[in-house]
Amino acid sequence: MDFYQTSHSIFKAIQKTITPLVGTPEAGIITGNGADGTPTKYIDKVAEDIAVSHIKEENLCHLLISEEAGKVEMGGDTGTIFLDPVDGTYNALMDIPFFAVSLAYVKDEKLIEGFVGNLSNGDIFSAKYGKGSFMNGKPLKVSDISNLQASAMSIYGKHFQYDRVIHLIRKIRRFRQFGASALELSYVGAGKIDGFVDLRRTLRATDAAAGILILAEAGGIVSDRDGNPLKLPDEVNIGNCLVGTNALLHKKVVEYLR
Repeated sequence: MDFYQTSHSIFKAIQKTITPLVGTPEAGIITGNGADGTPTKYIDKVAEDIAVSHIKEENLCHLLISEEAGKVEMGGDTGTIFLDPVDGTYNALMDIPFFAVSLAYVKDEKLIEGFVGNLSNGDIFSAKYGKGSFMNGKPLKVSDISNLQASAMSIYGKHFQYDRVIHLIRKIRRFRQFGASALELSYVGAGKIDGFVDLRRTLRATDAAAGILILAEAGGIVSDRDGNPLKLPDEVNIGNCLVGTNALLHKKVVEYLR
């Protein structure tokens, strides 16, 4: 099994197929309901079908968990793949250039490999447990920002969590929301931003698993809202909160969220 090569093939095939769909009414046609309980858009279905076909052909895993299809037995020997065929669907529908395909390989409950491909600009992020993470083949390292007042972060919170989020927003220098969590975690790993915080309780393993490994292997830290080890359920209709930073800022971020 070559996870990276297969993931790269999936990325290129999806990119080629959905690029003409991006920003078109056809892309947003609802084809049914996904396993997560939300409507499946045509662009998601097309991308997922491509990924599933490649994974089956390569016998890449025993179990596939995908945002739209849910849990699918794949016939491979071992391991689970978490797939988000289009992370940032709304961005793709609106032709906002920030959306990706995300794949993570898990064995014995440990993240082993991750792949995130930015479908809009071609950036490719990858990571192997204990072997580091990379962007377009170059090693990644998180930023060295240690002062909240100098930091830039992507922060999400629904209206009932603003009392937690507002304290943090007031302390940091720049506050952003890009709309694709796998990519946002990956760009934290690349040192482009200093943290990613999601308090909506909607983040799933399909959204975040690959980005989590990419960030961790670049020297960052990922935890739950309270700073404890993060556990993301393997059910796509159950979400969680996540805090991912460059490590230097982590304790300070968690303190402000409390």
